Amino acid sequence: MSQTPKYRRVLLKLSGEGLMGDKAFGLCSETVDRIADEIKAVHDMGVQLSLVIGAGNIFRGVSDAAANIERTSADYMGMLATVMNALAMQSALEAKGVDTRVQSAIPMDTVCEPFIRRRAERHLEKGRVVIFAAGTGNPFFTTDTAAALRASEMNCDALLKGTQVDGVYSADPKKDANAERYDTLTYQDVLARDLRVMDTSAIALARDSGVPILVFALHTPGDFAEVVRGRGTFTIVK
Repeated sequence: MSQTPKYRRVLLKLSGEGLMGDKAFGLCSETVDRIADEIKAVHDMGVQLSLVIGAGNIFRGVSDAAANIERTSADYMGMLATVMNALAMQSALEAKGVDTRVQSAIPMDTVCEPFIRRRAERHLEKGRVVIFAAGTGNPFFTTDTAAALRASEMNCDALLKGTQVDGVYSADPKKDANAERYDTLTYQDVLARDLRVMDTSAIALARDSGVPILVFALHTPGDFAEVVRGRGTFTIVK
């Protein structure tokens, strides 16, 4: 079977919770290391690769303390947490010999680059993995929307969302044994059925930019590389 990637430039969206492993919150170093292996395998295929990582593993860990914090401030706290996750993933990737850059939508020159689209494209062309941090840099927008935005700006062939399950279901398959799994959906299907693949802003932006969304299980070793080849188990939204 062909080992040639179907998608040459992709953005991988990871949830912060995906980095927790079995912990209640925070980072699981073994999980981060294993995901870095998956990313390296795709990078070694010659794919131009960027990432957006959420912050649920850190910010939800302090959510009780943040309950009375004004929404805008709370959103900025979440953005800062994504930078922490980005730096952790950068460290894991560079330990494996993968050249990586972190670009933040909130300038913090001491720890990473500011987001500059042309510079990010140049990094991708040079074979570096680019991790986009701090969301869109604006409150009221999720990291899902940031992923759709960056995938559009980078002219990505696809936006891949790594989740806990192997695609999109009509309901949570862990709670509903009768949940139906979809192989293919349209953007309108997702919006009309409220399937919660990503938030509505992200779906609408991906639709308008013509970026397909592939949802797959990141925690199955080798699946990321298979999906980039256009094989394996996933749901495609297009």
